[in-house]
Amino acid sequence: MIRAITYIFKVLFFVYILSLILVSTSAFGQGIKKAVKFSTFYVAANGGTSLSDRDVFSVADQLSKDIIETPYDYSLTAGIRKIKRFQYEATSPFKDGTETTYSDAATIGLSPFEYLFEIDYRRQEGIEYIDQTHFIRYVENSWLAKAEYVLDGFADVEYFEVTQRFRVRGKKKLSFNIGAIQRLSEPYGYDPLADWILSNGNLHYTQLAIEEGYSIDVYDNQYMNPDGDIVATSSDVWKEIVIPQVLSDYAERKRNELDNQWVNSIVLGFDYYTYTKNFWLHSWGNFIPYHYDDGSQYSYHNFNNGEQWYDYSGGLIFGLKITKHLGTFVEGKYHKYWNREWYDFKLGVNYIIF
Repeated sequence: MIRAITYIFKVLFFVYILSLILVSTSAFGQGIKKAVKFSTFYVAANGGTSLSDRDVFSVADQLSKDIIETPYDYSLTAGIRKIKRFQYEATSPFKDGTETTYSDAATIGLSPFEYLFEIDYRRQEGIEYIDQTHFIRYVENSWLAKAEYVLDGFADVEYFEVTQRFRVRGKKKLSFNIGAIQRLSEPYGYDPLADWILSNGNLHYTQLAIEEGYSIDVYDNQYMNPDGDIVATSSDVWKEIVIPQVLSDYAERKRNELDNQWVNSIVLGFDYYTYTKNFWLHSWGNFIPYHYDDGSQYSYHNFNNGEQWYDYSGGLIFGLKITKHLGTFVEGKYHKYWNREWYDFKLGVNYIIF
């Protein structure tokens, strides 16, 4: 319920920000037309073969063989975007949902008002997850504001972020910015299993499982789930298969019981962009050195020995055509929030024969 309410809040906040921009720039009807002009709405599906089937052999009374099958990979993508292309970005007749556009993560764009709303539901190597990226960005020479929601299912990170900053050298290739940033997320750093650690450092998993409704018949060597079904008939299966699932379910339930936490911080940033036909460099960075401690029980300060920590993010897009034949490129982006890291990159060399 908390996550549902939080998500509705996020959507309403984005609608609120968008409405303010539309109303403040022009009449509402003209504002909507201006806001969606040159935007692209897209829906795409992609799929492909996943891992090949794998034979698993076991020996009990006799040799037996099982086949582990991994279903095919797929992704379903839908979104709407209005982001002006940088000069180094190639044009494409369609958006198919597989593009990697690192420049979307940049703090500064080429147009004052830009936005992206995209949801991506995918299955990869049998694991299903959802990615979402939504943001609204408004940039002037002397200031900028941005609201963003990120859900990266593969990296297991989710947060809502709003930032307001002053800009220095806003018309130059290299510009700087400073301001405030507010983030809303689950209480990262909280470990639901910490209360179950014994003095010797081991985890009291059996007692935890019993309190979660599991039961053990020591005479018949049977282990039952809360519904009374037998889930294991040996201690090895109990420890290696059942207990990991018990711990995972318990940790997820305890985290979902907690309210999301606000973090108010100071942010410093820079952006650099230059382009010629044979060389381009686009780089940006954000450094968050100070976070206000509101004294709440699940503040990240409590999980960091009461001390400050450094969060940061950045990106780099570099291209160089050395000769008519030879060229090289490096592209990537990186995030580190609450001591959690996620990143993407690619690099290579091209040689054209003619």
